[in-house]
Amino acid sequence: MPTETTNDRLKTYRDLARRIRAHCLRMTHDGASGHAGSMLSMAELLAVLYTRILRVDPQNPRWPERDRFILSKGHGGGAVYAVLAELGFFPGEWLKTYYQNNGRLLGHISHHVPGVEFSTGSLGHGLPVAVGMALAARQVRATHRVFCLMSDGDCDEGSTWEAIMFAAQHKFDNLTAIVDYNRVQALGHMEDIIELEPFAKKLSLFGWAVRQIDGHDCAAIEAALAQLPIEPGKPSFIIARTTKGKGVDWMEDTVSCHYRYASEEQLAAALAKLGADA
Repeated sequence: MPTETTNDRLKTYRDLARRIRAHCLRMTHDGASGHAGSMLSMAELLAVLYTRILRVDPQNPRWPERDRFILSKGHGGGAVYAVLAELGFFPGEWLKTYYQNNGRLLGHISHHVPGVEFSTGSLGHGLPVAVGMALAARQVRATHRVFCLMSDGDCDEGSTWEAIMFAAQHKFDNLTAIVDYNRVQALGHMEDIIELEPFAKKLSLFGWAVRQIDGHDCAAIEAALAQLPIEPGKPSFIIARTTKGKGVDWMEDTVSCHYRYASEEQLAAALAKLGADA
């Protein structure tokens, strides 16, 4: 059997990220819902996590030894639904019901969906829950790991920083936080709301091991996530610098893409650029 090469893996990640983006564009268009830009910025992160890093089983979503993954930016849940459908956690037909009456998939991520650990929506909830999961795993000497994908908006919340302090004090090196650092929030660019910089320095001073990467570079994502914990005895924090609305030129780095969805014409053009069917 041929050995998988690095180029093969990178192609797999990029192809999956492309399909995630296409699903998200269709879902938000069909549901006339927002947050497409927030979904598109984390496509590569999800592609690498679910293809290479997370220990999960689509045939047994509640497998006790699975890694736990929390999406704190719950408004971007459509991207997680897309990757879960691609992996076979539930039928792909469910994606057509996103954000629609009597649909199976809510606009914010829901634990009622196979493969989803926790429902989130209000920012600042995800990391505290992930820290609790890391504590619970430590107490029963479980070997699974806990991952939390956050937004920079999450990092404006006091509850997030309480969790950051608690995790560092208790040396939860079974915990990894990843920030989709696109620096565009619902009402403006981050520098006009709450500036987090120097972000990495702050996190280091709070006791976390920190790495900064290009959040659209699949090789960099794989390298960072394959070497966890970054430092034994410390929780890991990965700042993934991304572009909101990545892959759709009229969405990229715009505040408006937080709530906008594609028109029929825009959808067709975007899918064509992605190499996907309308």
